[in-house]
Formats: sequence, structure tokens, C-alpha cells
Amino acid sequence: MKILSRNVYVGPNIYANYPLIRYVIDIGELEHWPSVRLGDGFINGLLEALPSLQSHGCSYSVEGGFIRRLKEDEGTWIGHIWEHVALELQNLAGSPVTFGRTRSTGETGCYNVVYQYHQRDVGLEAGRLGLRLLTHLMPAEVQELSNAEIDDDFDFASELYSFVKMAQRKEFGPSTGSLVKAAEDRDIPWLRLNQYSLVQFGHGKYQQRIQATITSQTKHIAVEISCDKEDTHSLLNDLGLPVPQQVTVYSERQAVRAANSMGYPVVVKPLNANHGRGVSINLDSDEDVATAFAEAQKYGTGSTVLVESYLAGFDHRMLVVDNDLVAVAKRVPGHVVGDGKSTIAELIEIVNLDPRRGIGHEKVLTKLELDSQARRLMAEAGFDEHSVLEKDQIFPLRSTANLSTGGTAIDVTDIVHPDNRDMAIRAIRAIGLDIGGVDFLTEDIGKSYKEIGGGICECNAAPGFRMH
Repeated sequence: MKILSRNVYVGPNIYANYPLIRYVIDIGELEHWPSVRLGDGFINGLLEALPSLQSHGCSYSVEGGFIRRLKEDEGTWIGHIWEHVALELQNLAGSPVTFGRTRSTGETGCYNVVYQYHQRDVGLEAGRLGLRLLTHLMPAEVQELSNAEIDDDFDFASELYSFVKMAQRKEFGPSTGSLVKAAEDRDIPWLRLNQYSLVQFGHGKYQQRIQATITSQTKHIAVEISCDKEDTHSLLNDLGLPVPQQVTVYSERQAVRAANSMGYPVVVKPLNANHGRGVSINLDSDEDVATAFAEAQKYGTGSTVLVESYLAGFDHRMLVVDNDLVAVAKRVPGHVVGDGKSTIAELIEIVNLDPRRGIGHEKVLTKLELDSQARRLMAEAGFDEHSVLEKDQIFPLRSTANLSTGGTAIDVTDIVHPDNRDMAIRAIRAIGLDIGGVDFLTEDIGKSYKEIGGGICECNAAPGFRMH
């Protein structure tokens, strides 16, 4: 079998109004070897490798239809089988694709094979892996006729695992994925422009682009302001919005002096890091501040570090889009709950079994880690990883509530006090962002900050959507 040509259609095409991959193939002598002649060993081996093929309806439009095509009369040909295998491999990797067609070009043994894809590299790799599987399953005499390269060490289970992991790495993150899904629900065409999160919606002069949650309308200068925590604090403070006291420091000695001047407890964080990296909160001693200063410098660019007064309360992410507060989530730091018998290390493993948890931003939640910050919190509480918590005892493994460090979120959009709503909108408008996230600390989001206190600790460009 020879591949004569390959095309990747990224938009509407002569076959469908969505992305497709097209191969023109010459199956040569395999024209005389439809599936029934390839034998039960080939068909059963294929169904053993991919049992979910039994759900394919094919031209019968009912479950099991493709299996009938394989077994009835003389069967079907290798190009058609390849099409179904390429589709099913993508489905197993998390891409819900269904459309495929295999038609003769008019020349004996030559076929157009087209199948749908969501992510280009995943679709192409599905084709390559599918062809290797089919070649591996063919009888020896047919393998020789196919002129294909035979891999005697081919292990489909291992190859499938590697393929699925590769596909997961190529998938959009939760924020970009939610925007693409919203576009699809509204029949808005989209095009992925790189292997990351750069996406085009629409075509021609009406097109818009996003990079994660940065849009074509997001101002560069607004992003620069939001990334500088000192500039953001100064701007919000000048407008009379609630913010903590803040001092910029460049040395451990200055950090300790600033903490003593404003009074403990304090927060120490980098000038321009994100996702809660390098942030230490509720520090109540010179020694803790010195340690936190060194930690903050690891994550910031340059030596600049911020010392802030500590704001008590729950951490809330307030999402503002086009001057409207659209969602608010109460964030809870990553934690474990004791069962009276498991160690903290074992409880972390149990929590990480949740299929919603992954590495980094690949899933809705992030796996908990037993790292230096978790060990510091355990030591402060008189615990270590082998300690057994009492039943229902909650122990936080993070001092910050970012989802990227294992936190969880509770939707509280419907109970936000109007004053808090207006405060968040004013903050994002002041910075100049079209989409922004306000990190607001308060004991009760349903009560005005003017009555019970609270304050803004950060404003973020490109806010993540997954907590909402």
C-alpha cells in the first residue's frame, strides 16, 4: 500500500464544513484482500485491540454496523477500515470525531480516505498508528504484499498509551477549551494558529483572536500594569479601592524592617510572578519573613519583592468581562481531610486519585504536591508526612488558594454584595482590561467591604476560567 498524497484541511472544504485529513492511497495487491479474506484472525485481532469499534454504525447507521461491513459478504477494504481506526483512536484520546469517508478515485486500487480531526498532530498520528496496527494484524503473506515496513516489536497497548498521553498534551487548556466550545455551540468557525492557545474565531475582516483569555481587544499596556503588582496597587489605592498596605523591598533586611513597621502578620510575594508562586501569607515572625523573601526571589524576575499587610478572610476570584461581573468563585486551598487511619502522604495520594485532577492546567483541578511549602505548613502544625489526622480534621497543604496549586472552588456569583460587585468592575476598568480577574479577600462576599472590611490583593490579565 502506498500513500500517494496527504492534505490537511483546516477549515471548510469540499467534503465537510469542518477540518479533515485526506489521504490518497494505492492499496495495490490489497485490492484482492477485503476483510473477509484477511480472515477471522485479522477481524478478531482488530476488535480485541479496539473493542469500541463495535459502536460504529457506518453505512447502516446503527451500532454494530461497521462490524457487519467487516464480516458480511466479502467484507470491506483496508482504506475504509483505516478510516474507522483513525477516528476511533482519536475518540479514545478525547477528541469526539465521527465523520469519515472512503471512496474510489476511479482507478483500480486507489482511494480517497478522509476523516475528521480536532487537533492536527493528533489526527495525523492517529492515521500513522492506525496503519501500523492494521499492518501488524495482517497475515504474514499479506504483509509481504503490502510493501509496508514490519515492526516485529510492535506493542499496540504501549503505543496507544503513548498516543493518548501525547494527545492530552496537545489539548487546549480549560480556559481556551471553554471558549472554543462556546464558539462551536454558536456555530462560529475557529482555527488553531499554533500548538498552544492561539485561536482565531471567524474569517476575513470579522475574525477575532485569543491567546488563552487574552483577546484581540486586550490592551498591551493594561496587561503590563496588571503584571506589575506595585503599579496595580498604586493605581487602585489612588482610586480609593480597598488594598492592603504595601512596601517594595530589595533585601532580606528591608523586608524584615517593613514587616515590623506595618505590624504582623504580613504577606511576602514576588513583584511579578503568578499562579501563587513564591507567595507566603500570614507570616508572624522575622524568621518567617526572611525565609519568605528568599522564596519570593526565586520566582520573580529581578530582586524586587513586596511586603504587604495580611488581609484576613476567604479568597475569592471575581471575573469581569466587558465591564460586567460574570462569575465569582470562593477558592479553598488544597487540603486533605483525615480519616483517623491514613497518613497525610496517603491522604494526598487518595485525593489525587480523583480523575478531575491532573498535572498543571491539563484538567479541571490540579494534583496536590508534597513539596517544601506543604512540609513547612506541616512542621508549623507539629506534623510530618507520616502523621495521622483525626477523622474529619481538615489540614491545608497550601497557604494560597490557587487552583494551580491544588485548590478547589465554590461558585458564589449569586450572593455577591452590590458594593463588592462595583468594586471589582471599577478595579478592572481602572487597569484597562476587557477581561480580568480580581482576587478579593473577605470574610463574607455577601456583605459590603465597606462594612466588614476586606481588600484586593491582585488583579490579573488572562484570568483562568476553570474555577468557574
